[in-house]
Amino acid sequence: MRLGARERMLLTFTFFSMFFGAGNLIFPPCIGAQAGSRTAVATVGFILSAVGLPVLGVMAVSAAGGFERLANRVSPGFAQGLGVAIMLTIGPCFAIPRTATTSFEMAVVPFAGSSSRGFAQLAYSFVFFAVAFALSRHPERLSKVLGRFMGPLLLAMIAVLFVACVLGFQGETAAPMGDYSDGQLARGFLDGYQTMDLLAALYFGIVISANVRQMGIASDVQVRRETGYAGLGTGVLLVMIYSALSFVGVVSGSLATIDPKSDTGATVLTNLTSAMFGPFGTAFLGVVFVIACLNVCTGLICTCSSYFQSRFPTIVGHHIGYRVWTVAFTVFSFIVSNAGLSAIITVSVPVLSALYPIAIVLVALSLAHNVFSARFPRVYFWTVLFAGVAAGLRCIASLAVVFGFSIPWLDTALSWLPFSQFTLGWVVPALVGLVIGMADSLLRRR
Repeated sequence: MRLGARERMLLTFTFFSMFFGAGNLIFPPCIGAQAGSRTAVATVGFILSAVGLPVLGVMAVSAAGGFERLANRVSPGFAQGLGVAIMLTIGPCFAIPRTATTSFEMAVVPFAGSSSRGFAQLAYSFVFFAVAFALSRHPERLSKVLGRFMGPLLLAMIAVLFVACVLGFQGETAAPMGDYSDGQLARGFLDGYQTMDLLAALYFGIVISANVRQMGIASDVQVRRETGYAGLGTGVLLVMIYSALSFVGVVSGSLATIDPKSDTGATVLTNLTSAMFGPFGTAFLGVVFVIACLNVCTGLICTCSSYFQSRFPTIVGHHIGYRVWTVAFTVFSFIVSNAGLSAIITVSVPVLSALYPIAIVLVALSLAHNVFSARFPRVYFWTVLFAGVAAGLRCIASLAVVFGFSIPWLDTALSWLPFSQFTLGWVVPALVGLVIGMADSLLRRR
């Protein structure tokens, strides 16, 4: 049995809605505004990691039968540790606070005075998280209402912005600046991590597979095939949208120069809507962002609270229920959100650069499981270990720079790794681990 065109389209849009949130809107415009004349190259790098990796991740998790089973091929302890790290990253440490800061930047900053910005952000984030906490009690009600029109509304706004930019573009592009002054392809690839979609995909894969089975598909081979079709369709949509948003960023950058150290994609979009549509357009876009971010925030609070309730039902002999985890994550996210969008993005880059190589290795080994990895099962442990150590050390060095100091001996050691200039210093260690894993597997057979 195979799905029809209608079912495949429905599955594709379900897949797309799981990935595309308000956060995905702010990074491509920022790339366009900074990369300028080199936007095409930077966008290719961004698409490789922001689209290609998540789609492959869903396929890998689907083939493995779920993230837990995939990560258990390394070790059960590793599976739990990585699961917690991913949940904290796509939850209260980065993604949840980012929903409040992104919507604040879009809806409030354009109309608030700079002198009262600190108080405005504190008040806004308090109300935002209070509403999200209330909605987290019954998130299914929010999804049923917003899911029907928020996706189309966001896509319609992107289409309007893109058409306006095409009609109003004068053909002038700024020179690359900031992080995109050079190495645009590698920088775009690294910024693709910021969507956090690969990490989310490690949990989405099994959900997509379950949806396929509910449509009447029983064969594992056919489930993987239909998941692949949905992933391909989603990938095409994302490529089109990210390309359009990058062009929007180019046009916005030609209208108003941004400060690459402090401004974000939210600033880029606000500059554009203000120039083309005036205060009304800026206000409308802000409302769309608030609703979309609130929806995403509620879903993430529920997801993280449910995960931690199931993994840690008791702590120090005390029962910790869903409501307690919800309160904890809401309060923590409220505190982090007041650091500001730029600060959250700056700190999240090193952390994501540590988690993403591990996820990439797991996905690659899973996709090659039947033809290679299953014959050498120890490659999971050794490849992840070597890639994780290299990526973890890079994370430490990068965090040191973020907080205003450096570790010279570590910077020197990391510079010796091949491809380190492209933020891919973990590749060769991963290949070394692969070889050791193959040898270890052969020795254990004997």
